[in-house]
Amino acid sequence: MEKTKKLAVGILAHVDAGKTTLAEGILYKTGQIRKAGRVDHKDAFLDTDTLEKARGITIFSKQALLMAGNTGITLLDTPGHVDFSTETERTLQVLDYAVLVVSGTDGVQSHTETLWRLLRRYHVPTFVFVNKMDLPGPGREALLTQLNRRLGDGFVDFGAEQADRDEALALCDERLMETMLDRGSLTDTNLIPAIARRHVFPCWFGSALKLQGVDALVEGLDRYTRPAPALEAFGAKVFKVSQDEQGNRLTWLRVTGGALKVKAQLTGEVDGEPWAEKANQLRLYSGEKFTPLEEAQAGTVCAVTGLTRTWPG
Repeated sequence: MEKTKKLAVGILAHVDAGKTTLAEGILYKTGQIRKAGRVDHKDAFLDTDTLEKARGITIFSKQALLMAGNTGITLLDTPGHVDFSTETERTLQVLDYAVLVVSGTDGVQSHTETLWRLLRRYHVPTFVFVNKMDLPGPGREALLTQLNRRLGDGFVDFGAEQADRDEALALCDERLMETMLDRGSLTDTNLIPAIARRHVFPCWFGSALKLQGVDALVEGLDRYTRPAPALEAFGAKVFKVSQDEQGNRLTWLRVTGGALKVKAQLTGEVDGEPWAEKANQLRLYSGEKFTPLEEAQAGTVCAVTGLTRTWPG
């Protein structure tokens, strides 16, 4: 049996592109929730904070856990609003892959370009979901052309006929071109490294609200990804510090190597001063609920209590 691969995947978008609706659609399609919530109905699974519910925007990046085929995904929602982009930037540093949501009615916005620069800076391989295709807009061809013109090359429609898709892919990457010339077609094994190198950005077109194209995106996240190589020694990266409802300080981190056991002694340094503190609880969150963990393996994104001297980054 294949071992489940673990990925941290972030969802990013320009405000109102339908990012939270897509996150809800993914959770619904993978069986995590029984009904897809909606931001305008104020019942979205990832928008748990009362301030977010009132304003209808995602301010605090949350996480949800799901299975896409053989891939265990920690889905990290990020704020779409320009005011909260530092939080988005911190989250990017712990991602394996990102899903960039583009509005099919508005196309590439200036904030989309800002997010794209950040994804490039942190070298995050990216999948694109062009949303709201059920509404009048410029259409698939025009939007694909716009992505390649405004953000750079490599955007390929993965919903196209295979021959057309392979032809477009060959133009993105020399190794793919050589394979195409040798074999006449491309396999997943050829595409996975090209996507990881950020030479290819798979695009799907659909409507998150009507759950169109969501299955294809979820299948793509399972098919065209690979897990990050885990380091032997324990290591973790902190990307957020928050508080739970009881006022406990939560340090959100991704384990990059080894494993973190509950009650383990962690050490670090603040302004040249060494510190040592115990990881009292390891919490695996999905929306507002969490499961306590005994041990967090490499690739796990969790919240830790008991640490007072940590900070994001």
